Amino acid sequence: MESQVSTGAYVFSDDIPWKSVDPGVERKILGYDGSLMMVCVRFERGAVGSLHRHVHRQVTYVQSGRFEVTIDGATRMLAAGDCFFVSPDLVHGVVALEEGILVDVFTPMREDFLG
Repeated sequence: MESQVSTGAYVFSDDIPWKSVDPGVERKILGYDGSLMMVCVRFERGAVGSLHRHVHRQVTYVQSGRFEVTIDGATRMLAAGDCFFVSPDLVHGVVALEEGILVDVFTPMREDFLG
């Protein structure tokens, strides 16, 4: 696959619009190429990132808020400054215990997010 790039070397978050993806959940793609993608995801209190799986490796940084995070059947509470790793094909999801923002990094990039 030919590498695609959505942004230049510098990304200014204020220039990228939020996109509603689920009730109480919005995301913006900060940048990507064929092998890497960074996404900011904003949650209202009580919003759910439903349990799902994908072939991508993922690391997520909790920028703000508190989240209940489930990975492969194990659930933990995470707060601002914490992070979690998801290996390919593991079932995972989150519940926002308060309003917050997650920063997801995927490899390879999530083509399904580009539509």
